[in-house]
Amino acid sequence: MDGCHIRELFGSGSRMVDNPRPRLKSANRLASVNWTPIGVESTRMSTKKKDTSNKGRIAQNKRARYEYAIEERFEAGVALQGWEVKSIREGKIQFGESYALIRDGELYLFGAQISPLLSASTHVIPDAMRNRKLLLHRNQIDQLIGAVERKGFSLIPTTMYWKNGKIKVELGLGKGKKQHDKRATEKDRDWEREKGRIMRDNSRGKAR
Repeated sequence: MDGCHIRELFGSGSRMVDNPRPRLKSANRLASVNWTPIGVESTRMSTKKKDTSNKGRIAQNKRARYEYAIEERFEAGVALQGWEVKSIREGKIQFGESYALIRDGELYLFGAQISPLLSASTHVIPDAMRNRKLLLHRNQIDQLIGAVERKGFSLIPTTMYWKNGKIKVELGLGKGKKQHDKRATEKDRDWEREKGRIMRDNSRGKAR
């Protein structure tokens, strides 16, 4: 019997009727489509973690610009403990009184206070004022040691900031300003403050 026909029985009689082929072609075509369930893409986007490690400047040593003439700047890493990084993320740092010194051929950050969070692990004893090693290449360290010991320069931590998920400190190599230089810096600072106030007042007047 032909596959296109079947025999239909009606009592004593019979006849041949067409047997339509199943629409396998259409079914196969539908099966070959790359279906994406509704909502999958939006779920992927919503579960993607945001990078919160790059927030720019963390803290600034405002005295540095006033008291020192910075001639060169260097970027240094900082050897930090886990609880210190968590505290810095929450803004628990005082950087304004910090300074850098040379000890046994290495550079250390002094005077930076990092306050522990209340949720800090009880397995460690936090030392908010501990000295922290600054991380630079050996040739940079030797260059800075030579400038400090032979040329009378000072090392001044100017800024702490995030860079590519890591905490960095900008070190300024400079010399202390004389009194008249400090007065000139003070005048410049006062003028910048006054200029900012004038610009704000002008902007408010135009808005009216």
